[in-house]
This record gives sequence, C-alpha cells and structure tokens, in this order.
Amino acid sequence: MAEIKPTATASVKATSVQAKKSSNAISWIAPIVCIIAGYAIWRFMMGNPSGFSEPDAAGGFWPHHKGPKDAFHRIYEGGIIVPLLIGMLLMVIVFSIERFLTIRKALGNGSIADFIRKVQYHLANRNVDAALSECDKQRGSVGNVMKAGLRRYKEMITEGNLNTDQKVIAIQKEVEEATALELPMLQKNLVFLSTITSVGTLIALLGTVLGMIRSFAALGEEGGGGAAGDLAVGISEALYNTALGIGTSALALIMYNIFTTKIDSITYGIDESGFTLTQSFASLYK
Repeated sequence: MAEIKPTATASVKATSVQAKKSSNAISWIAPIVCIIAGYAIWRFMMGNPSGFSEPDAAGGFWPHHKGPKDAFHRIYEGGIIVPLLIGMLLMVIVFSIERFLTIRKALGNGSIADFIRKVQYHLANRNVDAALSECDKQRGSVGNVMKAGLRRYKEMITEGNLNTDQKVIAIQKEVEEATALELPMLQKNLVFLSTITSVGTLIALLGTVLGMIRSFAALGEEGGGGAAGDLAVGISEALYNTALGIGTSALALIMYNIFTTKIDSITYGIDESGFTLTQSFASLYK
C-alpha cells in the first residue's frame, strides 16, 4: 500500500492570528451629525437675520430672508440643498481625519523597506527572535503580518511531520490569514470619500437647477426688463451650490487618492513580507 504523506492542514495548528475588534459606529453616526451640523451652519450662521436687510420675522425651518448684506449670507439663498452640501463637506473632513489616523498607525514606525531588509538580514542569519523583535518595533500592519508569519516560521523549523513544501504552504497560509484581517481595516470608510467624489457635484447641480427654476419662475411672474436684475441675482445665488459641490468633490477626490496610495504602499509591503518568509524558509530549511 502506498505511503500517505501527512498534510499541512492535518498536522499544523490552527492559525494564531486573532480577529481585530473594531467598532464602526463612526460610519453611521458621523454622516447624521454632519448633516445636522450642516443645517445648523446654514440656518443659524448663514441665515442669521442680522445679515439681511429684510429678515423673515416668522423664522421656522426655512426662513425666507431677503437682501443679504455680504457674500457669506448670500450663500444662504442657495436653498435647502446648501446644508446638505455643507454636511458632505464636513463628512469629507471627518473621514479624512479618521482615515489619516488609522493609516498613519498602519504604516507603523520607520520605513517599511528598511524594516523588511532588517528582517531579511536576521532570517539569513537564522535569528528568528531578532526578526520578531523588529516586528514589535515596527508596530504597523506590515509588522503585524510579518510577526504572524514569523511565529509560524519558527514553529515549522522544529516541525518533523511535514516536508519543506508543506511547511512553506503553512507559512504562506498564516500570512494570507493575517493579511485578510489587516486590509479591511485600511479600506474601511473610504467608500464615503469615493461616493462624495461623484455624488457631490450631482447634488450641487440639482441645487443650481432648482435655484434657476425659482429665478425664471419669478421672472415670469413679474415680467418686464425690470426683473432682469433679480434674475441675475438668482442665478448667481444658484451657482453657489455648484461652487460648493465642486469644491467638496475635489477635496474628497484628493483625499481618496492620497489614502489609496498609502494603502497601496502598505499592501506592497505585506506582499513582500510574505515572499520574504516563504523564500527564506525554502532556501534555509530544505
């Protein structure tokens, strides 16, 4: 009867990688808070009665003030779409700060390339413990993945029931499982920035169209060349929606590209870490 070789899945212990506990409450709390804050800014700051020559004494949810005294208060007349755009701008700021802090922590300490070179040096000298200490110093996502792989690497050195290929597969599987836990943390909440990039301009155009509809409706009701001035004012007010929306979308796009570039560098470091571990083990422990 042919001899049956032990498999990696049968003899190797379960992964030592532990799932990260993280709360994503900011993903649903922040948009609500930002929209409320956007309305408050529009209603009570831009719509402050002192900034208009003809304030609406009745007040309410959407006071119809007239005669803004400056450009800041003139934005108020852009309509009810303005607080939504302000809320989206606040969302870009909030999620940019949140992603910056998260990705800065994931990058860890020092250069990722220098960290990988140090680990390669220690592994070439068969000093796994020194390589693990480098991971503790790095304290980033690349270091976390490398540390998980090095622990399995160390176990496979003394494992006698598996051949070299099976040991390499076990190390590679450990790295893949650690990577699967690290990458979602980096990508989380970027969807808000990518969505605002495309939706912000569309919402701004909606506000502009609504403003122009109101302007032309007023022109039709008043008639005559005397209403041309009111039409020009109405169009300029409507264009505030476009300016605010384009600015918000541009900022969201810039921040999204910055963060994705940082994530790509971390992902490349993780891939290089896995390659380093498997190649090192395959060459040193044949």
